[in-house]
Amino acid sequence: MQIDETDRALIALLSENARLPVTDLARRLGIARTTVQARIDRLVDRGVIAGFTLRRGPGLRPAMRATVLIAVEPRATPGVLDRLKALSEVEAVHTTSGRFDLIATLGADTTEQLDRALDQIGAAKGVQRSESLIHLSTRIDRGA
Repeated sequence: MQIDETDRALIALLSENARLPVTDLARRLGIARTTVQARIDRLVDRGVIAGFTLRRGPGLRPAMRATVLIAVEPRATPGVLDRLKALSEVEAVHTTSGRFDLIATLGADTTEQLDRALDQIGAAKGVQRSESLIHLSTRIDRGA
């Protein structure tokens, strides 16, 4: 699907605040409200916009966050992914290239909860090794 500069500007505005009224979006983009609505509908219908979601503010975010780099034994990825899905602290998992096979993002309310989750990941069948990176502060957050 072709995305023009107006679509890009619309997506950028919605990324900042998906609750902006269509009339505000139209005013900021300098186009008609009906055109904005038609563009949003088209972007949703074609899968460019997968949905609209809530971004948690500081009061709802877990106090502790970590990124875990995971090396997996050959052909063990499905089992490791099942184990990661079962851990409530795991927010996202990505496959990667390089020394590690997976990158997991974790969130926990306490150090103890995070420590338990990291131990469970390291002990999971099929995990060769893992490396944990505890997030200290967030300097840039574009909400992706």
